[in-house]
Amino acid sequence: MVDEPVGRLSGPDDPGDARKQPLSRARIDTSVPHSARVWNYLLGGKDNYPVDRQAGDRVREVFPGMADVALHSRYMLTRVVRYLAGEAGIRQFLDIGTGLPTVDNTHEVAQRVAPESRIVYVDNDPLVLVHAHALLTSTPEGVTDYIEADVREPEVILEAAAQTLDFGRPTALMLMGILGLVGDDDEARSIVVRLMDALPPGSYLALYDGVDTDPAYVQALRNHNARPGVVPYTARSPETIARYFDGLTLLEPGVVPVTKWRPSHPALSEPPEVACAGGVGRKP
Repeated sequence: MVDEPVGRLSGPDDPGDARKQPLSRARIDTSVPHSARVWNYLLGGKDNYPVDRQAGDRVREVFPGMADVALHSRYMLTRVVRYLAGEAGIRQFLDIGTGLPTVDNTHEVAQRVAPESRIVYVDNDPLVLVHAHALLTSTPEGVTDYIEADVREPEVILEAAAQTLDFGRPTALMLMGILGLVGDDDEARSIVVRLMDALPPGSYLALYDGVDTDPAYVQALRNHNARPGVVPYTARSPETIARYFDGLTLLEPGVVPVTKWRPSHPALSEPPEVACAGGVGRKP
């Protein structure tokens, strides 16, 4: 289901958008685990319910490294945004599948580097929206916006995001850990193509997802996906993830485990292997 977009959260020219509306907590289903809340639990957050904690614990029983996947994925997001807002000079970010707010969210990292940055978050979890309104604020110079929508509807996302972002200017599309929730490979690839086609040259794709290189991780996902009511998550091969960057200039070091994408202190130790890989590509 794709819901109507919700208005801008903050910014210097916020006119009190009429799209803003209260959200009933009754829409938040606490009877089944939700990926954003499970991820929040694995990151050590408190915005989750017993059913989410139980799901996270079951995954860790089979695959103890799941918390490392969550943590190091977050570290990669921080490094990617810092690079894009800094060296790459990007001032617009479309972050789809944002999840529950935690430390060093995209807008916080980007606006520390460039306070005028404009960020649009997209997610389809009502609990994420509740927290987004409260926590995803902006610098006075920039804008932070939230759209409630589904990644499977790129055109809906683009139409709503165009109210905040100028798609005539380079934009960073961020698909961090979200395409695994799209089970069909062709559909996942189509989503990337349709979104990137709407962005001008000089835009970037930043992406990571779970990979099928660790049998314990694959088994943990299989157990999780078998539970009633959950949205299945599909781990793919690193080669499949690399194909999302077809037609783009893939930045060094390519598609690699998230721990090895430009680590902050590469000389200190060999980064650990984790079952999550990604990269960054530039649209020529």
